[in-house]
Amino acid sequence: MKPILNFAFLILILSNAFAQQTSVTKSEDLKTAYDIQDSVMIKTHDGAFISAIVVRKKGIVTPKPVILQYTIYVRDKGRDIKSLKEAADHDYIGIMAYTRGKRFSTDEIFPYENDGNDAYDVIDWISKQKWCNGSVGMYGGSYNGFTQWAACKKMHPSLKTIVPYVANRPGMGLPMENNVFVNPNYEWSFYVGNNKYLDTLTGNDRQRFRKMMFKWWETGTAYKKMDSIDGTPNKLFQRWLEHPSFDAYWQKMAPYGKEFRKINIPVLAFDGYYNDSQNSGLYYVRELQKYNPQTPVYVIIGPYGHFGTQVGGESELYDYKVDSIALFNIKEITYQWFDYILKNGTKPEMLKDKINYEVMGANEWRSAPSLDKMHNSFLKLYLTDSKSGKFYALEDRKPIQKKYLYQEVNFADRQTQNNEYYPDPIIRKEIDTSNGFVFISELLKEPMLINGSFLGEIKASINKRDMDIGVTLYEIMPNGEYFHLSYFLGRASYAKDSTKRNLLKPDTIESVPFSNTHLISKQLRKGSRLAVVINVNKNPFSELNYGTGTVVAEETIKDAKEPLKIKWYTDSFVKIPILK
Repeated sequence: MKPILNFAFLILILSNAFAQQTSVTKSEDLKTAYDIQDSVMIKTHDGAFISAIVVRKKGIVTPKPVILQYTIYVRDKGRDIKSLKEAADHDYIGIMAYTRGKRFSTDEIFPYENDGNDAYDVIDWISKQKWCNGSVGMYGGSYNGFTQWAACKKMHPSLKTIVPYVANRPGMGLPMENNVFVNPNYEWSFYVGNNKYLDTLTGNDRQRFRKMMFKWWETGTAYKKMDSIDGTPNKLFQRWLEHPSFDAYWQKMAPYGKEFRKINIPVLAFDGYYNDSQNSGLYYVRELQKYNPQTPVYVIIGPYGHFGTQVGGESELYDYKVDSIALFNIKEITYQWFDYILKNGTKPEMLKDKINYEVMGANEWRSAPSLDKMHNSFLKLYLTDSKSGKFYALEDRKPIQKKYLYQEVNFADRQTQNNEYYPDPIIRKEIDTSNGFVFISELLKEPMLINGSFLGEIKASINKRDMDIGVTLYEIMPNGEYFHLSYFLGRASYAKDSTKRNLLKPDTIESVPFSNTHLISKQLRKGSRLAVVINVNKNPFSELNYGTGTVVAEETIKDAKEPLKIKWYTDSFVKIPILK
């Protein structure tokens, strides 16, 4: 199993990529053409201070719209100023504000927790400046995407639009996915929290954190003791572990539930099929479409990863050659959008409808009025006990007789790992069939377009009180290779309600619905098959649920005792969204 890519490492890559692509404008040229305030301090309503940089074109006295980036990533000042210069060159005021505790702010650093209220105060300060015409737009990726949605929790009248790229949603995608804590954010907390800038030395120390992770795995220590193994206290990691439910701690960081009804500004969101935090970014879109369908929210999405989305795509992703038409100029479209909203300009040509997506394998863009209308039908397939070689059949008819497949998982065994769900590489010669169950469909008699997020319902009984499951969807191409389409990773006890844990009853058939999977658009060829892999999650790359029903982060290998015994029932099914 390949390790999950480190989120902080992706940001480092992004920063380095920008550094290679651009050269910092000479300081004397900047001073001649631009008015730069690089030490602005904005006081919040509760007495904290936000450090900011403001860049304006010299000689301009007419108030302008403002483009705000609100970030935890304090990079080299010259590179941040260059980004703000781009805003000024597009006839805007450019502002970079850094989250509480970063750069010149003397406050303590707590990622996510204060950004919504602080963003409101920053926008309020901006709106009162004589060079602002009363309109503010925001853009940026990853954490910067989160801060835009956080700013919408309490809408400021001057905020007119947001353009989030691969936006984070704390508690939903990271640092946990469907209530399972995953490891990538562990070192990220040091990277952004160790000092006022970025601790790149620690963030880049992959050997240190891999050693820690595998030592935790091999020794069977409690997940919450990870920092004891590392030898350095991780206060943010410990803080997050106190909230395994999507509870008030996470809910207050960004819009939640009916709060989406307040968002009445147009939104343009960018995301990728293989973005690790896609669950985060599309969560906002789905909730906004649900609670306030009148608000215009546009999406551009394609075969991109977390980094690739933020630069308009990459020609190769996890050894997969991306369709040439999928690549685009994200910065150009971003400023076209700002001109459209803030200056009554023309809507970007790429936005044919609300949802604009590239169809992998077809080398074409399509559009739909909403995420739900990307498809017009579902292919419902049931798991069966009909076996041929290493595989079981996926059938479109519910089995007449209810049967089950039996699996045992020994959590005390550290020689084997379960659930190879991560899409790297996207195309592979073979998949692991040594554990879990693989179900395959009949040959497709005609091409099929999979469009959207697959879902389903697992019927199972176990001898314990909980389990973490993985469901992975592949296309088996006519040449026999496996194309990774999508996956689900989640905790069974939160399947029906992410905010409240409902433990399973031992030796009782339970329904475990799942839907928060990764959205995809892929043209399947005639002669392909669909493959669904069902498994229990057991590997070094995420929290390990021993099934006792106690706090998972506190369980140890001593809780393994009797193996987990699962009966996967044949009335379990998956529903795959298709566009006919």
